[in-house]
Amino acid sequence: MGKNEVVFTCSGRTAFPRYPENLSRDDSKLKFVFGTCALPALDLVDQRSVTCLSSPSGRKAFQVIGASGRLYTCFLYCHYCPCPAFTYTVLRRNQGLLCKHILAIYLCQAMAVTQQESVSDQQMSAVLSGSGAP
Repeated sequence: MGKNEVVFTCSGRTAFPRYPENLSRDDSKLKFVFGTCALPALDLVDQRSVTCLSSPSGRKAFQVIGASGRLYTCFLYCHYCPCPAFTYTVLRRNQGLLCKHILAIYLCQAMAVTQQESVSDQQMSAVLSGSGAP
């Protein structure tokens, strides 16, 4: 795989290169594609607020520290975030595809800056059930 490996494409156009040095910070393009959540998502990326939790059994969950300091556990495999914006904008009003937390996860993955944390299967079960953090 080369240095210019592409992570996401849409209609044959490159969206995000995998390596941060190849990602131009053109906020206007991100804002056009992702709307008002683009800039807050970039702030979360800059603050290194995204952590990928992984367990020995292969389960993965993402935790994002929001701008308010609240911890959100997000699931990319089912495209879900428990934040109020996701519930209201995406689920209830169907006016968007994602919230700033989900977008921050995608951007962190594209730029290879996601924090990684290994947890036990018991800790992951607590995270998935909503009864605890690792």
